[in-house]
Amino acid sequence: MQIADHLTQLNALSPLDGRYASRCDALRGLLSEAGFMAHRVEVEVAWLVALSDAGLPELAPFSAGARARLTQLVQHFSEADAERIKEIERVTNHDVKAVEYWLKERVADDAELARAAEFIHFACTSEDINNTSHALMLTRSRDHVVLPRLREVLAKLTALAEQTAEQPMLSRTHGQPASPTTLGKEFANVAARLARAIAAIEAVEPLAKLNGATGNYNAHLSAYPEIDWPEFSRQVLAGLGLTQNRHTIQIEPHDWMAALFDAIGRANTIVLDLDRDIWGYIALGYFKQRLKEGEVGSSTMPHKVNPIDFENSEGNLGLANAVLRHLSEKLPVSRWQRDLTDSTVLRNLGVGLGYCLVAWDACLRGLNKLEVNTAAIDADIDACWEVLAEPVQTVMRRFGLPQPYEQLKALTRGKGITESALREFIAGLELPADAKARLLAMTPRSYVGLAVSLARAV
Repeated sequence: MQIADHLTQLNALSPLDGRYASRCDALRGLLSEAGFMAHRVEVEVAWLVALSDAGLPELAPFSAGARARLTQLVQHFSEADAERIKEIERVTNHDVKAVEYWLKERVADDAELARAAEFIHFACTSEDINNTSHALMLTRSRDHVVLPRLREVLAKLTALAEQTAEQPMLSRTHGQPASPTTLGKEFANVAARLARAIAAIEAVEPLAKLNGATGNYNAHLSAYPEIDWPEFSRQVLAGLGLTQNRHTIQIEPHDWMAALFDAIGRANTIVLDLDRDIWGYIALGYFKQRLKEGEVGSSTMPHKVNPIDFENSEGNLGLANAVLRHLSEKLPVSRWQRDLTDSTVLRNLGVGLGYCLVAWDACLRGLNKLEVNTAAIDADIDACWEVLAEPVQTVMRRFGLPQPYEQLKALTRGKGITESALREFIAGLELPADAKARLLAMTPRSYVGLAVSLARAV
């Protein structure tokens, strides 16, 4: 077999760049190699402009024209620019140095900026640029891609909770019939969990550092001992929307990244739990799935409509969390003042979040196909009068009747019970008339507690 020598969706090793490429497009400008380079350029320029404003005798404040030129390098960074940086890197064998040389190359024809060329990357270690870039990349990915997609899933769950708030449904604990609920209440349960998970993702504070080779501003002070470098660095980072981590080794310790990945992983676990439950309810016939013209459910069984969206979501959530967990466990660990094991791992940010996007998209697609099979749900709960053993024995307890739990256990456990048999049992109880009437009026469908209001409260 002959394979093209250029990357296509058909020869990509990762399905994120192949089969699922379109679902990950929102992350490419942020977490790809070119996106990483663009963010490095942004950080280098922010540092350079701040130095020009610091009142250094050797570096006058830039003119409006010079600032505009630097801003354009950031705002109009292109794939061609990334290709040129890669060309330089093939010589330097150092990716951050290649960015520095590219910047110097791009300002060489501007006399004002050319004079300031040696202040590009001034006193910085590569990790100053990289950790700040990663913080920007992840923060923007979270705010503009991750959170909006998760909120789409949440909005759909909330809508389903409202739409099905009054649909009674038989609960199952340990797989066995249990106190009834409503379909909407079960959607509301997931929505409430996911809302808390989203809030936790949103609350993670991105940290960064611009403090030199081992976090002590050694080089900075050797050149300009009179400058308050921690405050200077804090202001540069604040200008980028980041919080300074004042105490670091050569790398920012990545604890905040671990917190972010763990928070996203928790949201994924909630969605995975939903996927499995919906899969089960489809198997029970509680849901039908809207058909799409031309789709095939099985290569040999024409009748099948498989819950493939929820299966796809579950599988990709597993991959996402495997990557995210490795990131959260590995990144905060670095030998002594720095080793390089984090560098190659950090190149997989797009992999972890890419699998998240694929999974969330599949779940949402599945939710949008669901149709409630009211007849199946009602038939299931209508055939399960034994669930009313709970309220009967509870009312018996209130009024002091002997061995209420044991009586209902003997009546119902493991053998079910008919409506008439239960009503006959209730009728023979020595209960106040109003309490007895309330129990006799009760049905499995009506025994849902506050499920309706809880569904709508989400």
